[in-house]
Amino acid sequence: MTERHADPLRALGLAILLCVCILVAALAIGAGTSRLSLMTICEAIFAFDGSRDHLVVTMLRLPRVLAGAMAGAALAVAGAVMQAATGNPLASPGLLGINAGGAFAVVAAMALQMTGSMSDGNGLIWYAFGGAAIAGFAVHALGSLGPGGPTSLKLVLAGAVIGTFLTSLTAAILIFDQATLDAVRLWTVGSLSGRTMGQVMAVAPYIATGLAAALLLRRQFTTLSLGSDISGALGQSALLWRTISVVIVVLLAGSAVALAGPVGFVGLVMPHIARLTVGADYRWIVPYSAIGGALLLVIADMIGRGLFANQDFPVGVTMALIGAPFFLWLARYRLRSS
Repeated sequence: MTERHADPLRALGLAILLCVCILVAALAIGAGTSRLSLMTICEAIFAFDGSRDHLVVTMLRLPRVLAGAMAGAALAVAGAVMQAATGNPLASPGLLGINAGGAFAVVAAMALQMTGSMSDGNGLIWYAFGGAAIAGFAVHALGSLGPGGPTSLKLVLAGAVIGTFLTSLTAAILIFDQATLDAVRLWTVGSLSGRTMGQVMAVAPYIATGLAAALLLRRQFTTLSLGSDISGALGQSALLWRTISVVIVVLLAGSAVALAGPVGFVGLVMPHIARLTVGADYRWIVPYSAIGGALLLVIADMIGRGLFANQDFPVGVTMALIGAPFFLWLARYRLRSS
């Protein structure tokens, strides 16, 4: 099948995926200790009357689902962009330490009382951006040492080192600061618990900007993913577009960390599923990753809530249970094909 004939099928698949995502989001809003009908959800959103069910939707479940969808989309697209920019199929905000950097900066800021609380969405996001950017720079610098420059293996090893180091520092802060531990206990492993509409709206402009930039520049990411030699021969400046990629990744990953904590594996799993579905063209990988990432994180949160009905199970743990086997399969597949 030619690319021209494949594009309508990809567009249809994207439309179906979007519909499935909306349907699952509605199911997630309705699920809980008290099940709510689709009619009740629609009335709560479009004709709010202050009743108990409407308050449950607007104050508890809708912000949680929106936070999951936004964080999932941001992390998935950030992973896709990182894989294109580094030529590393194992690249993701979690594996390369960017999530850990954002989380450390937020926890350190709260421990030093540089920001108010977890409800301070606008305050937290700047610390998450800074931490994510510094961690990304440190991983790239460490992975560039030695002959050969920043190879895929060296970047993954550098990410593991930096990520583990920052996670240990975060744990050390929380051990000695009980107040901060109480405030971020669930958030540090990735949680959508207690998200408010105010937090969602505070982070939404940054995620929207990052997603819009990734969608507008997705053709350039396709060229960048071909490698420095080929992209240079096609007239693309690898340094310029890698810098732009880093800015987009920090914007998306920092926003997601500020909203949902350092959720792992979304940025690794979803771009690969998109690539297996639509091929290597980033014109389609980026939108498929965005919608698929939103769907994946909402489903993971719904699974956690369903299996542990009496406890608020962190979505980061559910994603680890889903993503770890996928990572092992991917690493084994890459080793066999190399």
